[in-house]
Amino acid sequence: MTERSPMLPPERTRTLALASAFLRGVAAAGLGLGSLAVLVTVLWISSPYPDSGPGGALRAAAAVWLLAHGAELVRPDTLSGIPAPVGVVPLLLVAGPVWLAHRAARDAAEPEEGRRRPSQAGAFCAVTAGYLLVAAGAAAYARDGSLRVVPDTLAFPVALVVAGAAAAGVWTAAGRPFGPLPSWSPLVLQEAVARTLFRDRAEAACRAAAVGAAVLIGGGALLVAVALGRDMAAAQESFLALAGDWSGRVAVLLLAVSLVPNAALWGAAYGLGPGFALGTGATATPLGLTGTPAVPHFPLLAAAPDQGPATPLNWAALAVPAVAALALAWCVVRRAAPADAPRAQAWSPRETVLVTGLAALGCGAGTALLTAVAGGPLGSGALAAFGPVWWLAGPAALGWMAGIGVPAALLLRLWRLRERGWAWRRDADAPEGTEDTGGAEDAEDVRGGTAGNDVDAVPEAPEETGKPRRWWAPWRTGEPSDSTVQESPAGAAAGGPAPPGGAPEDDPGFEPYDFLPTDPWHEKETREARWASLKRGSGGLMADFPARIPAALRSEETSEQPADAKPAEAKPADADGRGATP
Repeated sequence: MTERSPMLPPERTRTLALASAFLRGVAAAGLGLGSLAVLVTVLWISSPYPDSGPGGALRAAAAVWLLAHGAELVRPDTLSGIPAPVGVVPLLLVAGPVWLAHRAARDAAEPEEGRRRPSQAGAFCAVTAGYLLVAAGAAAYARDGSLRVVPDTLAFPVALVVAGAAAAGVWTAAGRPFGPLPSWSPLVLQEAVARTLFRDRAEAACRAAAVGAAVLIGGGALLVAVALGRDMAAAQESFLALAGDWSGRVAVLLLAVSLVPNAALWGAAYGLGPGFALGTGATATPLGLTGTPAVPHFPLLAAAPDQGPATPLNWAALAVPAVAALALAWCVVRRAAPADAPRAQAWSPRETVLVTGLAALGCGAGTALLTAVAGGPLGSGALAAFGPVWWLAGPAALGWMAGIGVPAALLLRLWRLRERGWAWRRDADAPEGTEDTGGAEDAEDVRGGTAGNDVDAVPEAPEETGKPRRWWAPWRTGEPSDSTVQESPAGAAAGGPAPPGGAPEDDPGFEPYDFLPTDPWHEKETREARWASLKRGSGGLMADFPARIPAALRSEETSEQPADAKPAEAKPADADGRGATP
């Protein structure tokens, strides 16, 4: 048996919780830095001709670890004597540090039994501070190495990347809530986020934007794979020329693998149209490679197109953004017009266009952000610009997604709402509380009457199973277009056109429903008592003209009354002329 520790004051428990979160941030940064240091040390040991001692290898590992956070490095020792910047970030290396920071913040913010959980803001600040402390120490340690860190990049983007990963971890620990917004945010946004409809539409737009960006990047990776397959000999020659021993080739292979996401984004920018820069004087687009490229020897760069005008095979790259736009539209339409939901729950065309446009905007913004970190300088002079141009790739992605995605979403919505034979599908029974957002189904419920009148429920002619009941498609049931149920006299008195043939009860084939109510709720005295109570409680807002008794109930009451009885007194009606039961 263990004795329970005495209760600590709240101030001390809060301090201990913040200290624990701070140590979690330090541990996350140390784990990422240590893993990369072990890998670099193994490569240094296995190299037959190392350039420096173990200290140099560790400094290089610290610099590469900071490069994975977005920091820019500088090589001071060059043949020209001019320091050469290294700004291309291997995006695969970014996944490790971001995941570690995210996990540390999530674990610090999650409640655990037996310990006090810090506030969300406290956990975020503590984890971020601990992580950045290790990053500052690594930058100071790598200052005398072969790769030095530019101090300005420690604040942006290193601190921003760490803070974003920590914020995502705290948000995950809170259950990924969509709102409420902070109190300092505009009131209009707070009210919009509080609405369930807005949250559903925003979630659909974000999901569609992510799907469009994923398909776009996947298409770019496919373009790179096809180009490398065509020039496999050049890629192999470049790989063998960079290193002669197995340890060097392993290092080159690891570097190439870490740059695969960058190559996929380059391929996506190529398919979008703006292409990418191969130095300050050359640009590769689907229309051809212009200028003189300054391409270093590297296996992935063997996928770059040849100089000269493009061929139809290069033009085929334009299919990548088109497919991404169709995927974005399909993702939106799956929410706009679900296959297993009634037509009343389908989004209107305006909502579909709005959500698709927001998804296209999100996809364009994400493409601009990713292409901005996928390129950068690889040296001075001709290699100062290398990779896609983000301010061209982002608007191009927005144009493709909106130009193809919006019309495709409308057409797909129309297609999913149709049935075999090009007729709208039958409206399924919607759940309680569901409203018709389409606004064009009045003819379904009011057969032959006006939109503002209440027509008694009468049996309809037997229809063929599974066929829609539409006045504009009479051939579905084999009836003429004017074979509709006639309007009741009350509907004609309310302002609707009086159809020929009189009221429905005058029709020889008219029969009331066989499940009329038999409980006292619908009796005359009970209805009058309820109406009087509602009228007294309304403060004079209820209308003062008589109500219309349904034809079925009127026929029943007439049959029950004696011959010498006076006609039943009419009941009051609603303000719009409908005799609905209170």
